[in-house]
Amino acid sequence: MQRAALSFALLAVLTALLVIACLFLAQKGYPFGAIGLRRLDSIASAPTFVPLAGLYFLTAALLMIMPLRAASFVLSHATEVVFWTTIALIATIVGVVVARFGWGQSSAPSSLVDWRFLYAAAVLATHFALDHLRKNVLLRTLFFAIFVAACAFCLFWTP
Repeated sequence: MQRAALSFALLAVLTALLVIACLFLAQKGYPFGAIGLRRLDSIASAPTFVPLAGLYFLTAALLMIMPLRAASFVLSHATEVVFWTTIALIATIVGVVVARFGWGQSSAPSSLVDWRFLYAAAVLATHFALDHLRKNVLLRTLFFAIFVAACAFCLFWTP
């Protein structure tokens, strides 16, 4: 958890510095500042978490039913990768919002009030509880069904 928090903080700070540089260049009239800012804004949005959460819940469901060796392969090559991608996207969003707010755009924090951030919170909560779920056979069976339902919910439900 400490490693995740440190990675989150570092990425948020680096993104904020990059957004500040883009805002400065755009203010001075350089067109590539606005282009970079548009690209960071397109990355930093809540809808990107919906398919990412679906993929994460699919890998978590596989972890619940696979034998130990296969599950460790899926954990290290799929589940962890999606988790760190989620951390990077959240840090990017927070960095963009903090930089815009610091630059004087007082409406920037309102972009954080989106219900689709619950998908990212579900991925983080599931990842931190995943080790405890694998230790109990009843919990594995129950959470296999929950993860399959969550995967289907993420991929097929449209708001």
